[in-house]
Formats: sequence, structure tokens, C-alpha cells
Amino acid sequence: MKYTEDHEWLRAEGDEIVVGITAHASEQLGDVVFVELPEEGREVSAGDEVVVIESVKAASDIAAPVAGVITAVNSALADTPGSVNDDPQAAWFFRIKPADPKAIEGFMDDAAYQALIG
Repeated sequence: MKYTEDHEWLRAEGDEIVVGITAHASEQLGDVVFVELPEEGREVSAGDEVVVIESVKAASDIAAPVAGVITAVNSALADTPGSVNDDPQAAWFFRIKPADPKAIEGFMDDAAYQALIG
């Protein structure tokens, strides 16, 4: 697993990257009540806002961590957005095929992320 400074987790699976939010982000958001996912096949640049999450505390966006094409979305989150709180590691948001296959290497490992969140 790799992590972004925006509290996303990234997991390489074959030539794709699976993206979700960390337990820390889930705790900060509070109870998630709505998730808007991107369209499959959408080409994105790193930093493009691709997911909207609404919780009882706030609305937040998830940005694409890398440039590429969205290959799949976790449509179950539309019906059960609270699963993000129940198990943030399992409640992935989307899969992306990165334009640069080595793009994931530039992100934080677990030790660096733990240091970031204290």
C-alpha cells in the first residue's frame, strides 16, 4: 500500500491502481452519507477531482492521485456509503490505469504516512 498526503490509500493490482481513503480520513469525515463516483472510461489528470464524499460533518473531494483512465468504480458505495466508515481499506472508490506505470512509486509507504498523521 502507498498513501497520499490527502489521506488516500493506493494499492497496485496488475497494471491498475485501486484508490480509497484511509481510516484517518474516514474518522475525520464522520459518518459518510453520500458518495458520487466518476464515470468509467474517464481520462483524468493527477489532481483532478473525481469523487465527492458527503458526511454528516462536511463534503470533501477525492482527487486522482495519478494521470490515467478510470477503469472501474465501486458502485456498491452508492447504496451503502457508510461502508467507507465500516472498513475504509475494503471500501475502494475507483480503479485507474495510470499513464505512467511507475507512478505509484512516488507515494508514501506506511511508515511515512504514520509519521504524517502522528
